[in-house]
Amino acid sequence: MKDLFDKIAFKTSKMVTRKYSTSFSLGIYFLDKKFHDAIYAIYGFVRFADEIVDTFHDYDKESLLMRFKEDTYRAIHEGISLNPVLHSFQKVVNKYNIDLDLIETFLQSMEMDLYKHTYTKKQYERYILGSAEVVGLMCLKVFVEGDQKAYEELKYYAMKLGSAFQKINFLRDLNADYFQLGRVYFPGVDMRQFDYETKQAIEKDIEIDFALGFEGIRRLPKSSRLGVYVAYVYYYQLFQRIKNLPPAEILNKRIRIPNNKKIRLLFKSYIKHALNLL
Repeated sequence: MKDLFDKIAFKTSKMVTRKYSTSFSLGIYFLDKKFHDAIYAIYGFVRFADEIVDTFHDYDKESLLMRFKEDTYRAIHEGISLNPVLHSFQKVVNKYNIDLDLIETFLQSMEMDLYKHTYTKKQYERYILGSAEVVGLMCLKVFVEGDQKAYEELKYYAMKLGSAFQKINFLRDLNADYFQLGRVYFPGVDMRQFDYETKQAIEKDIEIDFALGFEGIRRLPKSSRLGVYVAYVYYYQLFQRIKNLPPAEILNKRIRIPNNKKIRLLFKSYIKHALNLL
């Protein structure tokens, strides 16, 4: 009857994904069905770790994160966990041979959120590597289904796409990060003097990552290309929305894309893919 427990674990990760991220859930929907459970499991793991450092303010976050880390490695080693999110994640790690170094690098970035409030350029790059780029590599491990040659060829592009997504998250969440959590991720930026010049320099950097990320999407297997492209389209439209707003506005509120516009973007993405324009 363990199969039933496995199914419950994956359904839990799916529920976590859908409750926390509409846009990410839509991207998963357009992947080949054989990848759905695995990507839900990766997102559930990443989401829970992020929640510990971002929202559990009335608890000992350091202790919770260390316990989560220990439980993660125990689950991977033993092949089971009573935490359904960790159980589904360990199954994916073991099935697709996801490198433990990727997991460790991710968790190190979560630890940085416990203590760091401002970042040097080196720390900023290290944080993005752990919080976003290696998550893209975990997903890539799933998409290439054991083809190490394809993984190595696509690795750089997957990291750049993850970097673009994370930097846009930083811009979108400037208000919460700065005023609620006291964090400034962008190195050398004084939020009291966040102006057009500063904003445009960040945007130029993101454009470079986006261009490289899109090149990687074009090289993905068809089984994963459309789903990743949907996520790309959503983030690129969010990026365009941010670019068109003054610095003061993105500093004072969280920028969103309305649900009706998300649906139109998804429809356009599907048509483009169906016409082999991607």
